[in-house]
Amino acid sequence: MKLNDLDNDKRKREADEESENLMQKPVMTKILLAIIAVLLICILILLSAMMLGRKNDRPESDRLQQNIKDYAKEQQELGEQMIEDEDVPASDVDKDGKEPEKEEEEEDGQEPEKDDLSEDEKTAVVVDIEDENDEAYTKEFILKEAYPFFADNNQDAIWDLAHLKRYVKLSKGLEGTGEYYYQGDVDGDNKPHGTGLAIYEKNTYYFGEWSHGARSGQGTWFRYYIGQKNKTNANGIYLAHSYSGAWANDLPNGEGAEHYDVDISKLQPTQGKILQNVIGMFKDGLYDGDMYANTVDYIGNVQEWDAIANKGVFTLWRDMSAIGECSVWRNRDDSSDCLDVDKSENKNQGIRELLK
Repeated sequence: MKLNDLDNDKRKREADEESENLMQKPVMTKILLAIIAVLLICILILLSAMMLGRKNDRPESDRLQQNIKDYAKEQQELGEQMIEDEDVPASDVDKDGKEPEKEEEEEDGQEPEKDDLSEDEKTAVVVDIEDENDEAYTKEFILKEAYPFFADNNQDAIWDLAHLKRYVKLSKGLEGTGEYYYQGDVDGDNKPHGTGLAIYEKNTYYFGEWSHGARSGQGTWFRYYIGQKNKTNANGIYLAHSYSGAWANDLPNGEGAEHYDVDISKLQPTQGKILQNVIGMFKDGLYDGDMYANTVDYIGNVQEWDAIANKGVFTLWRDMSAIGECSVWRNRDDSSDCLDVDKSENKNQGIRELLK
């Protein structure tokens, strides 16, 4: 082969290779552009999906916020409605009470006749909000809780405890049973003997000395008129009644003092004087011997009085039986001033709530 022919063949091959390379470059470019286009489409689809998701999420968030606002508003309205539904504020409960039992047929806790009380005079028993399934509602817990305050004669603490819902409910559960709950010393027959605390029906308590199941020795009896009004005590003048002194055979026997807690703000000028304290000798719960008393009126004026009684029957300072009255208490500062009772009432004068 000639040299020229070899050169020509070489140049032809180089030209063919160059031509082939030129043809391959557009193909690769198209492939790369296609890949880039696909990637851009995927990115656009992804961004669109994210934007759509955010758009859909925003109303749900708004709705959630609105639901929270609506719930808060409903709770506020419910709280306001509960306040409006209360007949009497809890702070007013402690001021309500009942007059001592002057008539046997009027029972504590009896609802007054509609003609006797207005809506404003109705009272509530509940003074605190507690879980009734809580341990605090058991008699064992209550007796253990109350005992040290009675032992210390802490009158303010005893008042507060007696007005708690759990105490009122515990006492309420004893009504009509003739039973009581007790904590303290006992004898061989497991009867109260020594010193102990008893809880009775009608918000009544006794703390002191016992003898084989009977109150005997020195002790104090308490009764609280919580939400208890009857016809003779429609205004809740009396808040509590107590006796402290000597006991025997389960009744006041010996020297002692009787006391009424009185809310004078509920007294009217026409109601005159209200008995507040009686000090002297007692016989089976009756006044017996020389007696001292004081009274209070609607402006807080206190007066002192003397009397003589024999097993619940007063000696008369002046006989007004012709008009059906008896003068039984005489003013210590003015002997001509007397307190009168109806002639038919001059018997069984004493702590009638303790008399059987």
